[in-house]
Amino acid sequence: MMKSISIWAFSPDRAWPEAFTMAKSAGFEAVEVAIAAEGPLTPNSTREECQRVVAQAQEAGLQVSSLASGMGWKHQLTTSDAAERRESIDVTAKSLQIARWLGVDALLCVPGAVDAKTTSYDEAYDNALAALRELAPVAQETGVTIGVENVWNKFLLSPLEMRDFLDAVGAPRVGCYFDVGNVLLTGYPQQWISILQHRISRIHFKDFKTSVGTFDGFCPLLEGDVDFPAVKNALRKVGYQGSVTAEFFECEADIETISVAMDKIAAM
Repeated sequence: MMKSISIWAFSPDRAWPEAFTMAKSAGFEAVEVAIAAEGPLTPNSTREECQRVVAQAQEAGLQVSSLASGMGWKHQLTTSDAAERRESIDVTAKSLQIARWLGVDALLCVPGAVDAKTTSYDEAYDNALAALRELAPVAQETGVTIGVENVWNKFLLSPLEMRDFLDAVGAPRVGCYFDVGNVLLTGYPQQWISILQHRISRIHFKDFKTSVGTFDGFCPLLEGDVDFPAVKNALRKVGYQGSVTAEFFECEADIETISVAMDKIAAM
């Protein structure tokens, strides 16, 4: 499995070519770049701009492993506002094209969230299901899998539900971008992996202390409650072959420590 790090680990003021060089020096093989409303990659980026990012990564000795997006928090597939949902679908479709131009085959997708005031759970489920069915042909055409991430959005809270939701979409290019740390509040990552199997498009490595139970519980790899030997064993059993990306935020001073931890996990 290719060892990758999220571009979000670096300062937002850090130029990407510099971040790529830092990632390579720390021992990473690949980088997960990100699309946002502003920055090096946006939904309106051109093919040439995408190729420039790839060339910069390659010059540093890295591959681009995947494309992440946090835009789903603002542009939600789950929302009951039809206009906003249409905007979300359009943004996701553009992001699929950007991923294609980057030469990657996986897009991280935050589907939205359940909201106590505006979007109930059943509405969120139906809205996201319909949106992803509409996006499935675009994913197929671009050759990029939409990876629905398990995030703290009060949605798709069990591996059985995530599995059944993806099967209801019924498209080979719609899967799960599975984060092993995010799931510890409600379950066990090795069980999710065993249940989701081939539906997993990419993996995020984070660690989490359940005794904290809040966002402050996220911690350095191998210092929390993720059972990484069990995770590795589950990944082997389901035959996962993709990249594994360390997802951390604005912690570039610690990337060498993260890289060493990734190597320890790989050796388990």
